Amino acid sequence: MATTPEGRVKNRLKVMLKKHSVWFYMPQAGAFGRAGIPDFILIVEGRFVGVECKADRRKKPTPLQVTAMQQIDDAGGKCFVVSDYDTQDELERWILDARYTKGAGVST
Repeated sequence: MATTPEGRVKNRLKVMLKKHSVWFYMPQAGAFGRAGIPDFILIVEGRFVGVECKADRRKKPTPLQVTAMQQIDDAGGKCFVVSDYDTQDELERWILDARYTKGAGVST
């Protein structure tokens, strides 16, 4: 079975999260899920993190996804859009910084 470009991004992300023993959950999409919820839900040093995956940087989150990510940010969580190695590396650096500082000061 062929993997879509977004599926490859998700697979790479799963490998990285497992490498760092990050707890994650992939909410159900479609009729049984809630529209706009990020593709991955993580807990990093007690902080709720949403990650929306896109096939490449040209793909942007939908208005529902933007709203959900803003609500997560407003509630004290953190959100990322991962679409390539650079954006995944940004998330990985954030995770490592959160681990190093035990979540203290991790607000960017």
